[in-house]
Amino acid sequence: MRTWRGDRGGCQGKRSNQIEAVRAIREELKGMTENEIADQLGRPDINQLIDRNQKFYIYFLEQGGHCESVAMPSQARSVALRMSAIGVVTEVTFQRGKP
Repeated sequence: MRTWRGDRGGCQGKRSNQIEAVRAIREELKGMTENEIADQLGRPDINQLIDRNQKFYIYFLEQGGHCESVAMPSQARSVALRMSAIGVVTEVTFQRGKP
């Protein structure tokens, strides 16, 4: 996962080669704490707060508009980890852009 962590935002194209590896550990990610996720995947590209003190950690899997400007909306493939109010991963989803 060192390669994953070194490819911030998926802008270097290295994360796209690791999508299947992340899909393979999808169930293992559930139940991990925020600190464990940070150790495995690094800082999220986007930290999105949602209702009831929950949040999404979003990691882009490929290049997109976000690589040119963080404020630019992106439809690049991404993985979102839903974090509970106590900081534990409850859901892992793959989509385009933000959930």
